[in-house]
Amino acid sequence: MSRQAEGRCEGEGPPYDRPSEAESEGWTESAWVEVIQRMDEVYRELLENETALEDKNRELEQSQRFMLSVFSAMSDILVVCDRQGRISQVNRAFMELADTTEAALIGQPLEAVLGDAASRERLCQPALFRRPHGEPIHDCEVSFRSRRSPEPRPVAVNCSPLLDTSRRVMGMVIIGRPVGELRQAYQALNEAHESLKRAQQQLVQSEKLASLGQLVAGVAHELNNPIGFVLGNVFALRRYTERLAGYLAAVHRQAPPEELDRLRTELRIDHVMQDLPSLVEGTVEGAERTQEIVDALKRFSASDERLDRRVDLTQVVARSLHWVERASPRRLDVVNALAAPVVVHGSESQLQQVVINLVNNALDAMQESPRPGLHISGEVRDGWVSLRFHDAGPGIDPAVLGRVFDPFFTTKPVGSGTGLGLSVSYGIVDRHGGRLAVDNHPQGGAVFTLTLPWAGPAAS
Repeated sequence: MSRQAEGRCEGEGPPYDRPSEAESEGWTESAWVEVIQRMDEVYRELLENETALEDKNRELEQSQRFMLSVFSAMSDILVVCDRQGRISQVNRAFMELADTTEAALIGQPLEAVLGDAASRERLCQPALFRRPHGEPIHDCEVSFRSRRSPEPRPVAVNCSPLLDTSRRVMGMVIIGRPVGELRQAYQALNEAHESLKRAQQQLVQSEKLASLGQLVAGVAHELNNPIGFVLGNVFALRRYTERLAGYLAAVHRQAPPEELDRLRTELRIDHVMQDLPSLVEGTVEGAERTQEIVDALKRFSASDERLDRRVDLTQVVARSLHWVERASPRRLDVVNALAAPVVVHGSESQLQQVVINLVNNALDAMQESPRPGLHISGEVRDGWVSLRFHDAGPGIDPAVLGRVFDPFFTTKPVGSGTGLGLSVSYGIVDRHGGRLAVDNHPQGGAVFTLTLPWAGPAAS
């Protein structure tokens, strides 16, 4: 057999069907290059994924450390339970409350750390750990066991469902604070509130007495007239009493008619008898006027906390102007446009203090004005009463306009004012459900606006 025939029998096909050696080597090279490139890409992806995974692990560790530090720093207790009611996590506050370690608590049933049957009934019902909608429990008082105390420790707790990413209930989270601490905090808060109320009342009363001190001169002048009138009448009545006593003594010893006629003429008994009624009426009138002044002062200085009385602001303004004008050494031109009764609900003495403070503030602002004047007007609109006090002063610097009602703020020289009058007035008006505002008038001067809820028409 020839070599050609032998080659055809032993080979896989004709010679022209087999690839050349160059073609076979070229195909293998490109395949390996592609494989190597793909391996490089996979390796790079693996490195990137490994780096990202390390970053995620670091972030996760940081988050875990942060959450653990937060749990440890919480002053409220924290207990996490699974669906079977077993404790899976606690914080340091709960370990201190139970006086035990974390290892001794993890895996224990929740009912094992509760202090009484009522607490177990509230928190250990299986339905609570499998609630389909996960309704939270608020302000539930339970007790926990503590190795330090034979008595259970009452705790006010809030319970919320522990949900997974699919919103399925995985257990329950319990957060609470010992009831004793809550009561102490509430008691301290209540004491602070009462102390603040007492300080506020003392501040109002002190400012009221300071205003009353400014009115002393006017009060002295106001009382001087009726007291002087009463005193003069009393002296006249004492002289008349001596005359009548002498005449009656002669009558009692049965003096002759001639002597009685002489005494009657000398002692002017007929004049005394005619003058007595007017002297008595004048004395009573002076005493009543003195009583009215004293009553007005008592109403102003009284510490009245009731805010539900019907008060006529027209009378309050008129009375306040009367006292301030009596006490002021300067003449004040006042235009009081309030005529009809304007009734609000509140404390008469406190509202009078507000009006006196506003009028005195206007007087102080007009110390350099040649003709101090004050225009008072008011209106009732939409259930509100508005009183406006427009003075003839220079107005208020816009830079300090927003601080006028701040406590202890004053533009007066040192020693001339406390800076509490307008602040106290603002607080009084606020407690009455009203507003006190200030602004500069376009034509000059400052305008204080007092707004209070209207109490309806005055009773006839």
